[in-house]
Amino acid sequence: MKKIRIPGTGGERYIPYADRTGAESTVYFTADLSADGLEAIFDRVGARLSGNIAVKLHTGEKNGPNIIPRPWVKQLMADRLPGASIVETNTYYEGDRYTTEQHRETLQVNGWTFCPVDILDEEGTTMLPIQGGKWFTEMSVGGHLVNYDSLLVLTHFKGHTQGGFGGSGKNIGIGCADGRIGKAMIHTTPGSDDMWDIAKEEFMERMTESAKSVVDYFGEHIVYINVLRNMSVSCDCEGCAAMPVVTPNVGIVASTDILAADQASVDMVYAMKAHQHKDLVERMESRHGLRQLTYMKELGMGNDRYQLIDIDHEDRRISPADAVRDVVPFQL
Repeated sequence: MKKIRIPGTGGERYIPYADRTGAESTVYFTADLSADGLEAIFDRVGARLSGNIAVKLHTGEKNGPNIIPRPWVKQLMADRLPGASIVETNTYYEGDRYTTEQHRETLQVNGWTFCPVDILDEEGTTMLPIQGGKWFTEMSVGGHLVNYDSLLVLTHFKGHTQGGFGGSGKNIGIGCADGRIGKAMIHTTPGSDDMWDIAKEEFMERMTESAKSVVDYFGEHIVYINVLRNMSVSCDCEGCAAMPVVTPNVGIVASTDILAADQASVDMVYAMKAHQHKDLVERMESRHGLRQLTYMKELGMGNDRYQLIDIDHEDRRISPADAVRDVVPFQL
């Protein structure tokens, strides 16, 4: 008998902190949006990384305006991660990063030339197991991923056309899946003429299961940093076509818990005044993107409750509202 799989619900509904249950993880926060701020918050979680280290970040389409600033990443890797490699995969859609050749040209244009950049699916794919998944038992990822001992998930937190928002989960759930097999498994019903036909809760669940394959593979040797800066409602994959940024910049969060990192980032957006967050909140809710968070919890990937530690002020515990209290209107 064919197994019937039904997506969950509620991806359009935000769950307030008071309505959550379970243990708390630790999430670190700095309002210092700079290379030094990135180094300082990395130091709170980076001890888990050893051996051959990969840094998964979105390197962007050609001349993309909203990606994490290259000088910040360059300083971090020079000072804290010598010998590490940036890792990426080719895209599912045709564009500037569809083939490895096109991808390497785009990397040159965007200035990712200061360290090795490993296109994980350049020489093929491998399957990683997924424990407890609804849609998958394994996920196809870039074959080079298994050459690494540790992974820093360095994420530009922003909106996303399909996912509602792009945090650490999207960065590895889509970003480690290879460009032809893995991404098709997440985005497209086999035989469909529409390569983007899977959406809302089902898409969030498939993407989250893909992320779980990577989280489980690295175990204790994976950490998460989200940079809440230049938060367009559009993903970095839209490059110069991204919608203008209207959400204020906030800061940087870091955790060893993927759910806590993404949940804290979402909570900070919701803690803003309505006129500051309305576009990004609308993008999250209209795509049912909050299902990413509830499904991570169902899969046992982390906690949606956390202690938010302000490293700028003697490690005092703060709330998301405290973190965004002094944000200013976005300016280029």
